[in-house]
Amino acid sequence: MEHEAVIGLEIHAELNCATKMFCDCPNRIGDEPNLNTCPICLWFPGSVPKFTADALEKAALTAMGLNCTIQDRSAFDQKVYYYPDLPKGFQLSQAHLPLARNGWLDIAGEDGQPRRLRIHKIHMEEDVAKLVHEMEGRTPISLVDFNRAGVPLVEIVTEPDMRSPHDAMEFIRALRTQIRYLGTSECSMESGSMRVDANISMRPRGTDQLNTKVEVKNMNSIRHLGDAIVYEISRQTASLVAGEPIVLHTRLWDPEKRATVAMRGKFEGPCIPDPMVPQIVVTEAWKNEMLAKLPEMPGRKADRFGRQYGLTREEALAMSAERDVSEYFEAVVNRQVAPRTATHWIAAQLLPTMRERNQSFTDTPVTPARFAGLLTLLERDAINANAAREVLARLFESEQTPETIVERYGYRQVSNADQLEGIVDQVLAANPAAVNDYRNGVAKAMGFLVGQAMQASKGKANPKLIREILTGKL
Repeated sequence: MEHEAVIGLEIHAELNCATKMFCDCPNRIGDEPNLNTCPICLWFPGSVPKFTADALEKAALTAMGLNCTIQDRSAFDQKVYYYPDLPKGFQLSQAHLPLARNGWLDIAGEDGQPRRLRIHKIHMEEDVAKLVHEMEGRTPISLVDFNRAGVPLVEIVTEPDMRSPHDAMEFIRALRTQIRYLGTSECSMESGSMRVDANISMRPRGTDQLNTKVEVKNMNSIRHLGDAIVYEISRQTASLVAGEPIVLHTRLWDPEKRATVAMRGKFEGPCIPDPMVPQIVVTEAWKNEMLAKLPEMPGRKADRFGRQYGLTREEALAMSAERDVSEYFEAVVNRQVAPRTATHWIAAQLLPTMRERNQSFTDTPVTPARFAGLLTLLERDAINANAAREVLARLFESEQTPETIVERYGYRQVSNADQLEGIVDQVLAANPAAVNDYRNGVAKAMGFLVGQAMQASKGKANPKLIREILTGKL
């Protein structure tokens, strides 16, 4: 019997609000442990939570950006469980009346065709404290850092629409892109601002039944998510073939063993309405106000880039995949740079150099104006591509304009025909074998001769003119 996987995801995304969800403690990553705490997020007796409006707005924008419908009423519940990262014994979440329902995201399936994957609901909840496990020494200990306790987050629960690791990985990539466009969360799996749980079960292919699932929790990279699903599909299939029952429980992914390992039995504690946080009631006017705050999302932006700037689909997707890239691209193009030139140089030169220098668009010295100035010199044939790469490197090190750098370091392109003809004559005289090869039909000999001419000019020659002169003389 052939089996297929049934996969659903639960994604926790921390909202980048200035404060925690129910108190005024700072929501900051990287501070000293237990610095940002108060009686509310430590849940001292008598403390009363006060809901933060900023959390509601960012949660609603996130839901709308994922094509969900905001519910007129939502409410918090006490999700009861006992664990050291939750001192009060319950978590404030939205089990019964979630903020939003019925969303979707489109991905490219393994066959290249678009697939729509549904979102069941999105609800708000407070994050829990962070357990720090110290394994050095004879006696391992676990410590608790409450800085994260009470941080606002949204939990995104999908429908079990995914059938492969590819589906799950592409969904997370699309989700991360959408939320980063909204600016409501950094969605960094590495730093923990986004965490993914996968629910995986197996069933006979072609049936609609839902079988016992296994949850793999807290994966911190898209690659680990895919690897864990691959492993679980193999493990569960082997159990079914052997006639062994699948037991409902929770597992963790161990990247060193490249295997999931049993963590604990699946525990569902009681979930009761919280009496201290009032119900949230929103009006149509408020929903429309939130809708007006939505930016142009990446799918629509890619379509517009194709229409407006004549980019191929691949180029449009590359320039719209991240909001900061798309804004930088348009800022460059609006300075009269050809869109496809801007696309190529951003993707092939600027972004790799920024990554090497660990820079973002907020702190790079290569502003859109300076980058556009460089590309304008290139398009006017004032410099060639080799010189442009040299100038770009200096733009990262200097505040000088591209024009000043070109003049100071002698990067201006040589386009004088008489001067270039002399260089070509020298190259032809020095390389008779390559000349004979070209005349005997060896096309790559032309590339060699162009390279020799560029070397003779110390990289300053106009390669287009060099090729034209060579072609004429040969």
